Amino acid sequence: MTEYTSLEKIRLKKIEELRKEGVEPYPTRAERTHTSAQAIAAFETAEKAAPEGQPPVEVKATLTGRIRAARAMGKLTFAHIEDGDGRIQLFLRMNELGQERVDWFNKMLDIGDFIQASGVMFRTHTGEATLHVHDFKLLAKAVSPLPAAKDEVTESGETVRHAALEDPELRARQRYADLAVNPEVRETFRKRAGIIHALREFLDDHGFLEVETPILQPIYGGAAAKPFTTHHNQLKQDLFLRISFELYLKRLLVGNLERVYELGRDFRNEGVSFKHNPEFTQLEFYWAYADYLKVMELTEQMVSDACLKVTGGMKIIYQGRELDFTPPWRRLAMCDGILETSGIDIAKHPTAKSLFKAIAVKGKTPNPQATRGKLIDFLLSEFLEPTLVQPTFLYDYPRDISPLAKSKPGDPLTVERFEGYVAGFELCNAFTELNDPLDQEQRFIEMGRDYTDDEEEKHPMDEDYLRAMRYGMPPCGGFGMGVDRLAMLLTDKHSIREVLLFPHLRETEE
Repeated sequence: MTEYTSLEKIRLKKIEELRKEGVEPYPTRAERTHTSAQAIAAFETAEKAAPEGQPPVEVKATLTGRIRAARAMGKLTFAHIEDGDGRIQLFLRMNELGQERVDWFNKMLDIGDFIQASGVMFRTHTGEATLHVHDFKLLAKAVSPLPAAKDEVTESGETVRHAALEDPELRARQRYADLAVNPEVRETFRKRAGIIHALREFLDDHGFLEVETPILQPIYGGAAAKPFTTHHNQLKQDLFLRISFELYLKRLLVGNLERVYELGRDFRNEGVSFKHNPEFTQLEFYWAYADYLKVMELTEQMVSDACLKVTGGMKIIYQGRELDFTPPWRRLAMCDGILETSGIDIAKHPTAKSLFKAIAVKGKTPNPQATRGKLIDFLLSEFLEPTLVQPTFLYDYPRDISPLAKSKPGDPLTVERFEGYVAGFELCNAFTELNDPLDQEQRFIEMGRDYTDDEEEKHPMDEDYLRAMRYGMPPCGGFGMGVDRLAMLLTDKHSIREVLLFPHLRETEE
Protein backbone atom coordinates (compact mmCIF):
# COMPACT_ATOMS: atom_id res chain seq x y z
CA MET A 1 0.00 0.00 0.00
CA THR A 2 1.27 3.46 -0.91
CA GLU A 3 2.81 5.49 1.89
CA TYR A 4 2.10 9.16 1.31
CA THR A 5 4.25 12.08 2.41
CA SER A 6 2.80 14.86 4.55
CA LEU A 7 2.48 17.12 1.51
CA GLU A 8 0.74 14.38 -0.49
CA LYS A 9 -1.69 13.88 2.39
CA ILE A 10 -2.56 17.58 2.26
CA ARG A 11 -3.33 17.29 -1.43
CA LEU A 12 -5.37 14.14 -0.91
CA LYS A 13 -7.40 16.06 1.65
CA LYS A 14 -8.03 18.75 -0.95
CA ILE A 15 -9.37 16.11 -3.32
CA GLU A 16 -11.86 15.05 -0.65
CA GLU A 17 -12.89 18.67 -0.08
CA LEU A 18 -13.31 19.27 -3.82
CA ARG A 19 -15.62 16.32 -4.18
CA LYS A 20 -17.66 17.46 -1.16
CA GLU A 21 -18.06 20.82 -2.92
CA GLY A 22 -19.28 19.03 -6.02
CA VAL A 23 -16.08 19.73 -7.98
CA GLU A 24 -14.67 16.73 -9.85
CA PRO A 25 -10.84 16.86 -9.57
CA TYR A 26 -10.50 14.74 -12.73
CA PRO A 27 -13.27 15.88 -15.12
CA THR A 28 -13.84 14.00 -18.37
CA ARG A 29 -13.91 16.98 -20.74
CA ALA A 30 -11.44 19.77 -21.48
CA GLU A 31 -11.56 22.64 -23.95
CA ARG A 32 -8.73 24.50 -25.63
CA THR A 33 -8.69 27.08 -28.42
CA HIS A 34 -4.95 27.84 -28.46
CA THR A 35 -1.69 26.44 -27.22
CA SER A 36 0.44 28.88 -25.24
CA ALA A 37 2.59 29.62 -28.30
CA GLN A 38 -0.46 30.09 -30.55
CA ALA A 39 -2.08 32.52 -28.09
CA ILE A 40 1.09 34.61 -27.83
CA ALA A 41 1.54 34.57 -31.63
CA ALA A 42 -2.09 35.63 -32.22
CA PHE A 43 -1.74 38.48 -29.72
CA GLU A 44 1.53 39.69 -31.26
CA THR A 45 -0.10 39.64 -34.71
CA ALA A 46 -2.99 41.74 -33.36
CA GLU A 47 -0.52 44.19 -31.80
CA LYS A 48 1.33 44.65 -35.08
CA ALA A 49 -1.93 45.17 -37.00
CA ALA A 50 -3.27 47.80 -34.57
CA PRO A 51 -3.09 51.45 -35.70
CA GLU A 52 -0.46 53.45 -33.87
CA GLY A 53 -1.69 54.55 -30.47
CA GLN A 54 -4.69 52.22 -30.60
CA PRO A 55 -5.19 49.00 -28.57
CA PRO A 56 -5.02 45.75 -30.54
CA VAL A 57 -8.09 43.76 -31.51
CA GLU A 58 -9.17 41.62 -28.59
CA VAL A 59 -7.69 38.11 -28.66
CA LYS A 60 -9.78 35.64 -26.68
CA ALA A 61 -8.26 32.29 -25.76
CA THR A 62 -8.94 29.18 -23.73
CA LEU A 63 -5.68 27.60 -22.61
CA THR A 64 -4.78 24.38 -20.81
CA GLY A 65 -1.65 23.34 -18.99
CA ARG A 66 0.14 22.46 -15.79
CA ILE A 67 0.60 25.12 -13.09
CA ARG A 68 4.35 25.70 -12.76
CA ALA A 69 4.31 28.80 -10.56
CA ALA A 70 1.75 30.88 -8.66
CA ARG A 71 1.90 34.00 -6.48
CA ALA A 72 -0.92 35.77 -4.66
CA MET A 73 -0.50 39.56 -4.32
CA GLY A 74 -3.50 40.94 -2.46
CA LYS A 75 -6.36 41.23 -4.91
CA LEU A 76 -4.20 39.84 -7.72
CA THR A 77 -2.76 36.41 -8.46
CA PHE A 78 -0.14 35.67 -11.09
CA ALA A 79 0.52 32.15 -12.28
CA HIS A 80 2.39 30.38 -15.05
CA ILE A 81 1.04 27.32 -16.81
CA GLU A 82 3.03 25.07 -19.13
CA ASP A 83 1.80 23.05 -22.09
CA GLY A 84 3.57 21.20 -24.86
CA ASP A 85 4.58 24.46 -26.55
CA GLY A 86 5.94 26.32 -23.55
CA ARG A 87 4.84 28.60 -20.72
CA ILE A 88 2.39 31.48 -20.49
CA GLN A 89 1.45 33.78 -17.66
CA LEU A 90 -2.06 33.97 -16.18
CA PHE A 91 -3.45 37.06 -14.45
CA LEU A 92 -6.39 36.70 -12.03
CA ARG A 93 -8.06 39.73 -10.45
CA MET A 94 -10.83 39.87 -7.88
CA ASN A 95 -12.62 42.65 -9.83
CA GLU A 96 -13.54 40.14 -12.57
CA LEU A 97 -13.59 36.81 -10.74
CA GLY A 98 -14.66 37.86 -7.26
CA GLN A 99 -12.77 37.32 -4.02
CA GLU A 100 -14.22 33.86 -3.36
CA ARG A 101 -13.12 32.53 -6.75
CA VAL A 102 -9.59 33.93 -6.51
CA ASP A 103 -9.25 32.67 -2.93
CA TRP A 104 -10.38 29.23 -4.11
CA PHE A 105 -7.69 29.29 -6.81
CA ASN A 106 -5.02 30.17 -4.27
CA LYS A 107 -6.19 27.64 -1.67
CA MET A 108 -7.28 24.59 -3.66
CA LEU A 109 -4.89 24.57 -6.61
CA ASP A 110 -1.25 23.52 -6.32
CA ILE A 111 1.90 23.56 -8.37
CA GLY A 112 1.63 20.65 -10.79
CA ASP A 113 -2.17 20.72 -11.20
CA PHE A 114 -3.58 20.86 -14.73
CA ILE A 115 -6.11 23.63 -15.32
CA GLN A 116 -8.14 25.26 -18.07
CA ALA A 117 -8.25 29.07 -18.20
CA SER A 118 -10.26 31.35 -20.48
CA GLY A 119 -9.81 35.07 -20.97
CA VAL A 120 -8.30 37.85 -23.07
CA MET A 121 -4.68 38.37 -23.96
CA PHE A 122 -2.90 41.55 -22.84
CA ARG A 123 0.63 42.74 -22.08
CA THR A 124 1.70 43.53 -18.53
CA HIS A 125 3.76 46.56 -17.49
CA THR A 126 6.85 44.34 -17.57
CA GLY A 127 6.09 43.48 -21.22
CA GLU A 128 4.98 39.85 -20.79
CA ALA A 129 2.15 38.55 -22.98
CA THR A 130 -0.41 37.32 -20.47
CA LEU A 131 -3.91 35.84 -20.32
CA HIS A 132 -6.31 37.97 -18.26
CA VAL A 133 -8.41 35.15 -16.81
CA HIS A 134 -12.20 35.45 -16.82
CA ASP A 135 -12.90 31.80 -15.96
CA PHE A 136 -10.98 28.67 -15.04
CA LYS A 137 -11.46 25.07 -13.97
CA LEU A 138 -9.41 22.22 -12.59
CA LEU A 139 -8.60 19.46 -15.10
CA ALA A 140 -6.40 17.10 -13.04
CA LYS A 141 -5.19 17.30 -9.47
CA ALA A 142 -1.53 16.39 -8.89
CA VAL A 143 -1.12 14.33 -5.72
CA SER A 144 2.69 14.25 -5.76
CA PRO A 145 4.70 17.45 -6.24
CA LEU A 146 7.05 17.39 -9.20
CA PRO A 147 10.78 17.66 -8.52
CA ALA A 148 11.64 21.34 -8.38
CA ALA A 149 13.24 23.10 -11.31
CA LYS A 150 15.76 25.90 -10.90
CA ASP A 151 14.47 29.34 -9.85
CA GLU A 152 11.08 27.92 -9.01
CA VAL A 153 8.26 29.72 -7.24
CA THR A 154 7.22 27.58 -4.29
CA GLU A 155 3.68 26.93 -3.13
CA SER A 156 4.15 29.49 -0.36
CA GLY A 157 4.88 32.15 -2.97
CA GLU A 158 8.64 32.40 -2.47
CA THR A 159 11.15 32.16 -5.28
CA VAL A 160 13.86 29.70 -4.26
CA ARG A 161 16.80 28.37 -6.25
CA HIS A 162 16.61 24.57 -6.11
CA ALA A 163 18.79 21.82 -7.45
CA ALA A 164 16.94 20.67 -10.55
CA LEU A 165 16.15 17.05 -11.38
CA GLU A 166 19.66 16.34 -12.62
CA ASP A 167 20.66 12.92 -11.28
CA PRO A 168 20.97 10.78 -14.45
CA GLU A 169 19.79 7.61 -12.74
CA LEU A 170 16.68 9.23 -11.26
CA ARG A 171 15.91 11.05 -14.50
CA ALA A 172 16.03 7.78 -16.44
CA ARG A 173 13.87 5.96 -13.90
CA GLN A 174 11.30 8.75 -13.73
CA ARG A 175 11.33 10.01 -17.29
CA TYR A 176 7.80 11.35 -16.86
CA ALA A 177 9.06 13.74 -14.16
CA ASP A 178 12.19 14.52 -16.16
CA LEU A 179 10.07 15.54 -19.16
CA ALA A 180 7.72 17.55 -16.99
CA VAL A 181 10.36 19.75 -15.35
CA ASN A 182 13.16 19.88 -17.96
CA PRO A 183 12.09 21.52 -21.25
CA GLU A 184 15.45 20.66 -22.83
CA VAL A 185 14.67 16.96 -22.38
CA ARG A 186 11.41 17.38 -24.28
CA GLU A 187 13.40 19.08 -27.04
CA THR A 188 15.82 16.12 -27.18
CA PHE A 189 12.97 13.73 -27.92
CA ARG A 190 11.42 16.09 -30.45
CA LYS A 191 14.77 16.05 -32.25
CA ARG A 192 14.88 12.27 -32.03
CA ALA A 193 11.46 12.10 -33.69
CA GLY A 194 12.74 14.53 -36.32
CA ILE A 195 15.73 12.26 -37.02
CA ILE A 196 13.48 9.25 -37.58
CA HIS A 197 11.18 11.28 -39.83
CA ALA A 198 14.16 12.55 -41.86
CA LEU A 199 15.56 9.03 -42.35
CA ARG A 200 12.19 7.72 -43.52
CA GLU A 201 11.65 10.67 -45.82
CA PHE A 202 15.10 10.24 -47.40
CA LEU A 203 14.66 6.54 -48.10
CA ASP A 204 11.09 6.99 -49.35
CA ASP A 205 12.32 9.71 -51.73
CA HIS A 206 15.01 7.32 -53.02
CA GLY A 207 12.54 4.61 -53.96
CA PHE A 208 12.85 2.36 -50.92
CA LEU A 209 9.80 0.51 -49.62
CA GLU A 210 9.24 0.39 -45.86
CA VAL A 211 8.34 -3.11 -44.67
CA GLU A 212 7.81 -5.01 -41.43
CA THR A 213 9.42 -8.35 -40.59
CA PRO A 214 8.92 -10.71 -37.62
CA ILE A 215 10.12 -9.71 -34.18
CA LEU A 216 9.66 -13.26 -32.88
CA GLN A 217 11.87 -15.52 -34.98
CA PRO A 218 12.42 -19.30 -34.92
CA ILE A 219 16.10 -18.80 -35.86
CA TYR A 220 18.02 -15.64 -34.98
CA GLY A 221 20.70 -14.22 -37.24
CA GLY A 222 22.01 -11.27 -39.20
CA ALA A 223 24.30 -9.90 -36.50
CA ALA A 224 26.96 -10.91 -33.97
CA ALA A 225 24.91 -10.88 -30.78
CA LYS A 226 23.23 -13.12 -28.24
CA PRO A 227 19.44 -13.27 -28.44
CA PHE A 228 16.70 -13.16 -25.85
CA THR A 229 14.76 -16.41 -25.80
CA THR A 230 11.02 -16.85 -25.25
CA HIS A 231 8.48 -19.65 -25.71
CA HIS A 232 5.20 -19.97 -27.57
CA ASN A 233 2.94 -22.11 -25.40
CA GLN A 234 0.41 -23.23 -28.01
CA LEU A 235 2.97 -24.03 -30.69
CA LYS A 236 5.32 -25.54 -28.09
CA GLN A 237 8.14 -23.69 -29.80
CA ASP A 238 11.14 -21.73 -28.52
CA LEU A 239 11.47 -18.37 -30.26
CA PHE A 240 13.99 -15.54 -30.26
CA LEU A 241 13.54 -11.80 -30.17
CA ARG A 242 15.24 -10.63 -33.33
CA ILE A 243 18.79 -9.30 -33.19
CA SER A 244 18.60 -8.00 -36.75
CA PHE A 245 16.17 -7.62 -39.68
CA GLU A 246 18.78 -8.73 -42.21
CA LEU A 247 17.88 -12.28 -43.22
CA TYR A 248 14.19 -11.49 -43.60
CA LEU A 249 14.81 -8.30 -45.59
CA LYS A 250 17.13 -10.14 -47.98
CA ARG A 251 14.43 -12.76 -48.53
CA LEU A 252 12.38 -9.88 -49.96
CA LEU A 253 15.07 -9.19 -52.56
CA VAL A 254 14.60 -12.76 -53.74
CA GLY A 255 10.93 -11.85 -54.20
CA ASN A 256 11.84 -8.90 -56.49
CA LEU A 257 11.31 -6.11 -53.98
CA GLU A 258 14.50 -4.35 -55.02
CA ARG A 259 14.80 -1.60 -52.39
CA VAL A 260 13.47 -2.28 -48.90
CA TYR A 261 14.02 -0.89 -45.45
CA GLU A 262 12.79 -1.39 -41.92
CA LEU A 263 13.02 0.98 -38.98
CA GLY A 264 12.16 -0.72 -35.70
CA ARG A 265 13.32 -2.42 -32.54
CA ASP A 266 16.04 -5.03 -32.16
CA PHE A 267 16.93 -6.92 -28.99
CA ARG A 268 20.39 -8.10 -27.97
CA ASN A 269 21.19 -9.90 -24.73
CA GLU A 270 24.43 -8.08 -24.13
CA GLY A 271 26.02 -5.61 -21.73
CA VAL A 272 24.66 -2.17 -20.93
CA SER A 273 26.98 0.78 -21.50
CA PHE A 274 26.93 4.42 -22.58
CA LYS A 275 26.33 3.20 -26.16
CA HIS A 276 24.43 -0.09 -25.60
CA ASN A 277 20.90 -0.86 -24.47
CA PRO A 278 19.36 -4.36 -24.73
CA GLU A 279 16.43 -2.92 -26.73
CA PHE A 280 17.28 -0.35 -29.38
CA THR A 281 16.07 1.22 -32.61
CA GLN A 282 17.70 0.00 -35.80
CA LEU A 283 17.49 1.09 -39.42
CA GLU A 284 18.37 -1.45 -42.10
CA PHE A 285 18.04 -1.21 -45.85
CA TYR A 286 18.86 -3.59 -48.71
CA TRP A 287 19.44 -2.41 -52.25
CA ALA A 288 19.48 -4.73 -55.25
CA TYR A 289 22.24 -4.22 -57.83
CA ALA A 290 24.27 -1.99 -55.48
CA ASP A 291 27.58 -2.74 -53.75
CA TYR A 292 29.20 -1.39 -50.60
CA LEU A 293 30.68 1.58 -52.49
CA LYS A 294 27.23 2.75 -53.61
CA VAL A 295 25.92 2.16 -50.09
CA MET A 296 28.73 4.37 -48.73
CA GLU A 297 27.60 7.23 -50.94
CA LEU A 298 23.96 6.81 -50.00
CA THR A 299 24.83 6.58 -46.30
CA GLU A 300 26.74 9.85 -46.15
CA GLN A 301 23.97 11.56 -48.10
CA MET A 302 21.26 10.17 -45.79
CA VAL A 303 23.01 10.98 -42.49
CA SER A 304 24.07 14.45 -43.59
CA ASP A 305 20.50 15.10 -44.79
CA ALA A 306 19.15 14.13 -41.36
CA CYS A 307 21.77 16.34 -39.69
CA LEU A 308 20.79 19.31 -41.85
CA LYS A 309 17.06 18.86 -41.26
CA VAL A 310 17.36 18.40 -37.49
CA THR A 311 20.16 20.82 -36.59
CA GLY A 312 20.06 23.28 -39.49
CA GLY A 313 23.59 22.53 -40.72
CA MET A 314 26.17 19.88 -41.55
CA LYS A 315 28.45 20.79 -38.64
CA ILE A 316 27.59 20.05 -35.01
CA ILE A 317 29.28 20.24 -31.63
CA TYR A 318 29.43 16.88 -29.88
CA GLN A 319 30.93 16.74 -26.39
CA GLY A 320 33.01 19.85 -27.08
CA ARG A 321 34.27 18.76 -30.51
CA GLU A 322 33.09 20.00 -33.88
CA LEU A 323 32.01 17.22 -36.22
CA ASP A 324 31.49 17.84 -39.93
CA PHE A 325 29.01 15.53 -41.68
CA THR A 326 29.44 17.21 -45.06
CA PRO A 327 29.97 14.58 -47.79
CA PRO A 328 32.26 13.05 -48.84
CA TRP A 329 33.40 11.42 -45.61
CA ARG A 330 36.91 10.10 -45.09
CA ARG A 331 37.56 6.57 -46.46
CA LEU A 332 40.15 4.42 -44.66
CA ALA A 333 41.07 0.79 -45.31
CA MET A 334 41.03 -1.15 -42.04
CA CYS A 335 44.50 -2.63 -42.61
CA ASP A 336 45.95 0.87 -43.20
CA GLY A 337 44.25 2.29 -40.13
CA ILE A 338 45.47 -0.53 -37.88
CA LEU A 339 49.01 -0.17 -39.26
CA GLU A 340 48.98 3.60 -38.63
CA THR A 341 47.73 3.33 -35.04
CA SER A 342 49.27 0.07 -33.80
CA GLY A 343 52.28 -0.48 -36.03
CA ILE A 344 51.02 -3.97 -36.94
CA ASP A 345 50.60 -4.94 -40.59
CA ILE A 346 47.85 -7.55 -40.45
CA ALA A 347 48.64 -8.62 -44.04
CA LYS A 348 51.93 -10.04 -42.75
CA HIS A 349 50.11 -12.19 -40.19
CA PRO A 350 47.82 -14.61 -42.04
CA THR A 351 47.26 -16.85 -39.01
CA ALA A 352 45.82 -16.24 -35.56
CA LYS A 353 48.99 -17.53 -33.91
CA SER A 354 51.23 -15.09 -35.76
CA LEU A 355 48.92 -12.13 -35.15
CA PHE A 356 48.59 -12.96 -31.45
CA LYS A 357 52.37 -12.82 -31.05
CA ALA A 358 52.53 -9.44 -32.80
CA ILE A 359 49.85 -8.05 -30.49
CA ALA A 360 51.61 -9.43 -27.42
CA VAL A 361 54.78 -7.57 -28.45
CA LYS A 362 52.72 -4.36 -28.18
CA GLY A 363 51.91 -5.17 -24.55
CA LYS A 364 48.30 -6.17 -25.16
CA THR A 365 46.73 -9.43 -24.04
CA PRO A 366 43.78 -10.58 -26.18
CA ASN A 367 42.16 -13.99 -25.76
CA PRO A 368 44.78 -16.55 -26.87
CA GLN A 369 41.98 -18.75 -28.27
CA ALA A 370 40.62 -15.96 -30.49
CA THR A 371 40.37 -16.42 -34.25
CA ARG A 372 42.38 -14.17 -36.56
CA GLY A 373 39.26 -12.11 -37.29
CA LYS A 374 38.56 -11.52 -33.60
CA LEU A 375 42.18 -10.51 -33.05
CA ILE A 376 41.84 -7.95 -35.83
CA ASP A 377 38.66 -6.71 -34.17
CA PHE A 378 40.66 -6.42 -30.92
CA LEU A 379 43.24 -4.24 -32.69
CA LEU A 380 40.46 -2.10 -34.11
CA SER A 381 38.90 -1.42 -30.71
CA GLU A 382 42.19 -0.98 -28.84
CA PHE A 383 44.11 1.21 -31.27
CA LEU A 384 42.10 2.53 -34.20
CA GLU A 385 38.55 3.15 -33.04
CA PRO A 386 39.34 5.98 -30.56
CA THR A 387 41.06 7.96 -33.35
CA LEU A 388 38.02 7.96 -35.65
CA VAL A 389 36.46 11.23 -34.53
CA GLN A 390 35.32 12.83 -37.78
CA PRO A 391 32.84 10.80 -39.88
CA THR A 392 34.91 8.01 -41.42
CA PHE A 393 34.16 4.89 -43.44
CA LEU A 394 36.46 2.06 -42.34
CA TYR A 395 36.36 -0.60 -45.06
CA ASP A 396 37.48 -4.13 -46.00
CA TYR A 397 37.09 -6.49 -43.04
CA PRO A 398 38.26 -10.05 -42.26
CA ARG A 399 35.99 -12.75 -43.65
CA ASP A 400 35.68 -14.78 -40.46
CA ILE A 401 33.88 -12.01 -38.54
CA SER A 402 31.65 -11.11 -41.51
CA PRO A 403 29.81 -14.32 -42.47
CA LEU A 404 27.14 -12.57 -44.57
CA ALA A 405 29.41 -10.35 -46.69
CA LYS A 406 30.86 -11.03 -50.12
CA SER A 407 34.62 -11.62 -50.44
CA LYS A 408 36.78 -9.15 -52.32
CA PRO A 409 37.75 -10.43 -55.76
CA GLY A 410 41.17 -12.08 -55.50
CA ASP A 411 41.26 -11.89 -51.69
CA PRO A 412 39.22 -14.68 -50.06
CA LEU A 413 40.23 -13.62 -46.50
CA THR A 414 38.74 -10.13 -46.86
CA VAL A 415 35.15 -9.07 -47.46
CA GLU A 416 33.53 -5.95 -48.89
CA ARG A 417 32.30 -4.49 -45.64
CA PHE A 418 32.46 -1.02 -44.12
CA GLU A 419 31.59 0.52 -40.80
CA GLY A 420 30.88 4.20 -40.31
CA TYR A 421 32.60 5.73 -37.28
CA VAL A 422 31.93 9.09 -35.64
CA ALA A 423 33.24 10.46 -32.33
CA GLY A 424 35.19 7.27 -31.69
CA PHE A 425 32.32 4.80 -31.93
CA GLU A 426 30.57 2.76 -34.59
CA LEU A 427 27.49 4.35 -36.13
CA CYS A 428 26.66 1.96 -38.97
CA ASN A 429 27.67 -1.27 -40.67
CA ALA A 430 27.26 -2.36 -44.31
CA PHE A 431 28.25 -5.05 -46.81
CA THR A 432 28.28 -6.05 -50.37
CA GLU A 433 25.95 -8.91 -49.49
CA LEU A 434 26.84 -12.53 -50.10
CA ASN A 435 24.37 -13.94 -52.62
CA ASP A 436 26.03 -17.30 -53.40
CA PRO A 437 23.94 -19.94 -51.56
CA LEU A 438 26.72 -22.54 -51.68
CA ASP A 439 29.30 -20.16 -50.21
CA GLN A 440 26.77 -19.03 -47.58
CA GLU A 441 26.04 -22.60 -46.51
CA GLN A 442 29.75 -23.33 -46.19
CA ARG A 443 30.22 -20.24 -44.01
CA PHE A 444 27.38 -21.30 -41.71
CA ILE A 445 29.13 -24.67 -41.38
CA GLU A 446 32.48 -22.98 -40.63
CA MET A 447 30.90 -20.72 -38.00
CA GLY A 448 29.36 -23.74 -36.30
CA ARG A 449 32.72 -25.50 -36.28
CA ASP A 450 35.05 -22.63 -35.34
CA TYR A 451 32.98 -20.90 -32.66
CA THR A 452 31.61 -22.18 -29.37
CA ASP A 453 27.91 -21.92 -28.56
CA ASP A 454 28.36 -18.87 -26.32
CA GLU A 455 30.33 -16.80 -28.85
CA GLU A 456 28.40 -13.94 -30.42
CA GLU A 457 29.89 -14.41 -33.90
CA LYS A 458 28.40 -17.89 -34.24
CA HIS A 459 25.45 -17.88 -36.64
CA PRO A 460 23.00 -20.79 -36.54
CA MET A 461 22.24 -22.56 -39.79
CA ASP A 462 19.11 -21.05 -41.37
CA GLU A 463 17.86 -23.59 -43.88
CA ASP A 464 14.91 -21.45 -45.01
CA TYR A 465 17.21 -18.52 -45.75
CA LEU A 466 19.45 -20.81 -47.80
CA ARG A 467 16.36 -22.10 -49.63
CA ALA A 468 15.44 -18.51 -50.49
CA MET A 469 18.95 -17.84 -51.76
CA ARG A 470 18.83 -20.91 -54.00
CA TYR A 471 15.90 -19.35 -55.88
CA GLY A 472 18.35 -16.61 -56.83
CA MET A 473 19.25 -13.42 -54.97
CA PRO A 474 20.35 -10.40 -57.00
CA PRO A 475 23.68 -8.77 -56.19
CA CYS A 476 22.98 -6.24 -53.48
CA GLY A 477 24.27 -3.93 -50.79
CA GLY A 478 22.96 -3.93 -47.23
CA PHE A 479 23.15 -1.41 -44.42
CA GLY A 480 22.36 -1.21 -40.69
CA MET A 481 22.53 1.76 -38.30
CA GLY A 482 21.73 2.27 -34.63
CA VAL A 483 19.31 5.19 -34.65
CA ASP A 484 19.87 5.80 -30.93
CA ARG A 485 23.56 6.48 -31.58
CA LEU A 486 22.72 8.96 -34.33
CA ALA A 487 20.33 10.64 -31.89
CA MET A 488 23.16 10.84 -29.34
CA LEU A 489 25.34 12.65 -31.87
CA LEU A 490 22.72 15.10 -33.12
CA THR A 491 21.51 16.02 -29.61
CA ASP A 492 24.99 16.13 -28.03
CA LYS A 493 24.32 13.40 -25.46
CA HIS A 494 27.11 11.24 -24.07
CA SER A 495 24.91 8.34 -22.97
CA ILE A 496 22.37 6.34 -24.93
CA ARG A 497 20.07 6.54 -21.90
CA GLU A 498 19.66 10.26 -22.59
CA VAL A 499 17.97 9.55 -25.94
CA LEU A 500 15.80 6.63 -24.82
CA LEU A 501 12.53 7.54 -23.18
CA PHE A 502 12.57 4.44 -20.98
CA PRO A 503 16.01 2.78 -20.94
CA HIS A 504 16.47 -0.59 -19.29
CA LEU A 505 17.84 -0.20 -15.75
CA ARG A 506 18.72 -2.50 -12.89
CA GLU A 507 16.05 -3.06 -10.29
CA THR A 508 16.30 -1.05 -7.09
CA GLU A 509 14.89 -1.62 -3.66
CA GLU A 510 11.97 0.71 -3.02
